[in-house]
Amino acid sequence: MRELSALVGVMVKAADIASRSLLRDFGEVEHLQISRKGPADFVSQADHRAEAILLEELNKSRQGFAFVGEESGHVPAPVTDGSARSGTWIVDPLDGTTNFLHGIPHWCISIAAQIDGAVVAGVVFDPNRDEIFAAEKGRGAYLGGKKLRASRREHMSDCLFAIGLPFKGHGDISSSFRQSAIVTSRSSGLRRQGAAALDLAYTGAGRFDGFWEAGLNAWDVAAGALIAEEAGCIVTDYSGTKEFMQNRQIVAAGPMIYRSLMDEIAKG
Repeated sequence: MRELSALVGVMVKAADIASRSLLRDFGEVEHLQISRKGPADFVSQADHRAEAILLEELNKSRQGFAFVGEESGHVPAPVTDGSARSGTWIVDPLDGTTNFLHGIPHWCISIAAQIDGAVVAGVVFDPNRDEIFAAEKGRGAYLGGKKLRASRREHMSDCLFAIGLPFKGHGDISSSFRQSAIVTSRSSGLRRQGAAALDLAYTGAGRFDGFWEAGLNAWDVAAGALIAEEAGCIVTDYSGTKEFMQNRQIVAAGPMIYRSLMDEIAKG
């Protein structure tokens, strides 16, 4: 990886340490698959352990930061004299929990740093492939030492897209299926990978030409969205605004195909 800023270095180190715990637990998941109960609880414990590690490691270097995590909720920053800028870690210790539970090696750790309300750095770490996607506001996005660039494809028929679908009754499944059918009929294909942070990082890397999903939380998208943006993607909500975290819906696509993808999604 290119030379890291101190902030991103802290994030990468924390993700690496937490990944060791998750990889050990992932190795045990296969032994639990024959049980009719237990795997979900085990994975929940793995999730909590990883988040506790991340909280501890991140706080070692940035003690004045608040913490927002999927498991812990909001942990306020320690009281300071008010001279430091307001910072928050936005963390998903295990994005792709269902994949993890079923022994599918497609999940990641997502960490974003937000300062004064703006996300300024993001790391998405895939321990199974040893891939670290990282970005800083205004400084580009990288995979290892390689600078990421969004897809420049212009025609839907040439594009491969990714989508996140609702499950267990959450979200508008009918609308998602309509959107899926429309985009599938016009493109080279559609993938449902099950890890939004990785979908966004892959879109930044040009592996996907675009990605969309509704019903996501800040920790699902904060890091991945910055990576996609810094790689040259356009990232908005379904209405074309930058309020994707607040509105819990996101579209990320290469600049040449973004408008076409938005038009097709709107038909669903």
